[in-house]
Amino acid sequence: MDWQALEVSMKLALVTSLSLLPIGLLLAYSLVRGKFRGKYLAESLITLPLVLPPTVLGYFLLVGMDSNSVAGKLFYTITGDNLAFSFSGLWFASIIYSLPFAVQPMLRALENISPELREAAWCSGLSRWKTFIKIELPLAWPGILTGLILSFCHTLGEFGVVLMIGGNIAGETRTLSIAIYDSVLAFDQQQAMQMSLILLAIAVITVTAIYRFNHRLMRV
Repeated sequence: MDWQALEVSMKLALVTSLSLLPIGLLLAYSLVRGKFRGKYLAESLITLPLVLPPTVLGYFLLVGMDSNSVAGKLFYTITGDNLAFSFSGLWFASIIYSLPFAVQPMLRALENISPELREAAWCSGLSRWKTFIKIELPLAWPGILTGLILSFCHTLGEFGVVLMIGGNIAGETRTLSIAIYDSVLAFDQQQAMQMSLILLAIAVITVTAIYRFNHRLMRV
């Protein structure tokens, strides 16, 4: 069992899902409440990682993180390290490919809030910010929680983008999915089975928890 790879995977999934909390909320709120040209295009771009092959998405991200790119040069100037094949680059890529898993549940939750509730809060003297904090956020929190859990699980099990962006650096970019792939190539079926069962157990537990939570919420 590659415990180091599990640690990297858990760390990556945790920081990615926590990063997607404010990012996802901001994007979801902008799409629900905002009125701007290109709104549907913006939503399509956010959803794009769901339909693009991971290798294609990983390739474009790798090109964007290259040391000759604007982002790569800027990151190197600030930190002295390369963005590609580093944990930081993997973190940035994870935010991109897990973005729809966070935004979509938050978006649906905010859309289901009745406009009359918001208008009643405004008439009561609450500002837009206080209305969001005191009214909309508590009503949307089931979707927010679902988005966090789904983005965590998706990041934990991603393979294609991780391999393209992070490579296979032990202790930094070598995740559990990469370790499983290496074990299969080395014909170490026992280790591959152990690590696969861990990811399977995490996926089953979290998805079951989401369905159970939503079912109990509908019965309230």
